[in-house]
Amino acid sequence: MQRNLFTGWKWKAGACLCISAILFLGTVSAWAQTNAGTQTDSSVIDSQGTAHITRVIPVPTTISPEAQRMLARPRSDEAKPETLEARRTGTDAWQARAGKLSESLYPVHVADGKMAGVPVRVVTPLETPADRQDRVLINLHGGGFNSDSGSLTESVPIANLTKTKVIAVLYRLAPEHPFPAAVDDAVAVYREALKTYKPAKIAIYGTSAGAILTGEVAVKLKQLGLPMPGALGIFSGFGDFNHVGDSQAMYALAGLSGHLDPPGKTPLAPEYVRETNPEDPVLSPLYADLHGLPPTLFITSGRDMLLSGTTILHRAFLRAGVDARLVVFEALPHAFWNDAEMPESKEAYGIMAGFFDKELGR
Repeated sequence: MQRNLFTGWKWKAGACLCISAILFLGTVSAWAQTNAGTQTDSSVIDSQGTAHITRVIPVPTTISPEAQRMLARPRSDEAKPETLEARRTGTDAWQARAGKLSESLYPVHVADGKMAGVPVRVVTPLETPADRQDRVLINLHGGGFNSDSGSLTESVPIANLTKTKVIAVLYRLAPEHPFPAAVDDAVAVYREALKTYKPAKIAIYGTSAGAILTGEVAVKLKQLGLPMPGALGIFSGFGDFNHVGDSQAMYALAGLSGHLDPPGKTPLAPEYVRETNPEDPVLSPLYADLHGLPPTLFITSGRDMLLSGTTILHRAFLRAGVDARLVVFEALPHAFWNDAEMPESKEAYGIMAGFFDKELGR
C-alpha cells in the first residue's frame, strides 16, 4: 500500500508513523451497508485506546460554492501505487498546467536561472515599485521532497500580489539527495541573496514539504550564525519527524476522501531522513532552540492532513517567544491554495502577501 502524506508524496508500505489513537473512517462497503437504513454516527474505543469510528459529515455551507464542489468530488478509496518516475512526470505536467493558470490570474515574468550553483526560478511582477526593489522572497516548493509541486503555483500569485521578486529554489530531491541536501541548497541561495539584500528585506516561505523545509532552514541559519530573514511563512507543514499528528490518521491528501492507511510504526519519510536522527534539531525544529526566529505566519485548514503538525509547531514558536500567527481555513484539505481559482485560495494568497508586505516593509 502507499499513502499520500505531503503534497505529491507517495508512501511505501510501512512508511507511516505510529500513533496512540488511530482514527479512521469506515470503508465504502460499511458506509453502503449503514446507508441502506438510517445512517448514524458510531464510535468504539478498544483496549489500546484506538478509536474505530464512522461519522456523517455533510459538505459544509460555511465555505464558498466553489469549495463545496471541490469537496464533493468523488474519489476512490483504492490505493494507486505509483513509481517515482511516474510521480515526477505527472507532477511536472500538473505544475506546468497549474502554473499557466496562475499566470493568467496573476500576470508575472518567469525565468530560469542559478544562484550559488543552485537552479532557481525567478518570478518577477510586471512592474516593481521603487519601494519594493530592495526586497525579495525565497520560495521552497512542496512536493514531498521528491518532486516539484509548487515552484510556480506557490510563487506566481505571491510575486504578483506583493509586487516583489520571488526566487523559487529548485533544491536537490530525495531519494537521490536525502537530508540535508535540500537545506544546504536553500542556505546557499539565502547566502547569495544576502549579497544584494538586507536580511530584514528577505522572507522565506513554503507549502507542505517546503513549509517543513522553511523551518529547517531557519534553524540551520541560526546554527550558522547567519542573520535571520525578516519573515517566515510555514503553510501546512510540521516540525517533528518522530511523531505523527492526529490529523494524519484522519485525513488523506484530499481530506476525508481518497485512500488512507492507518499509521504504522516505522519512521516518517525514510527516503528523506535516511540515517539522520528524527530528533535532529535541524531536521525536526520542534527539538531546536527557536528563540530569536523572525515573525512567522502559519496557515492550515480544517481537513488538512498536516493540521496537527502545523498547529504543534506554531505553539512551539509561541513558547519560544516568536511572533507567530496562525490562520486555519474551514473544512478545506491539504494545500488547498494550489487551486488558484477558488475564493478561499485567493483569500489565502492575500493573507500571505499582506503578511510579507507588512514585515518586509518595516
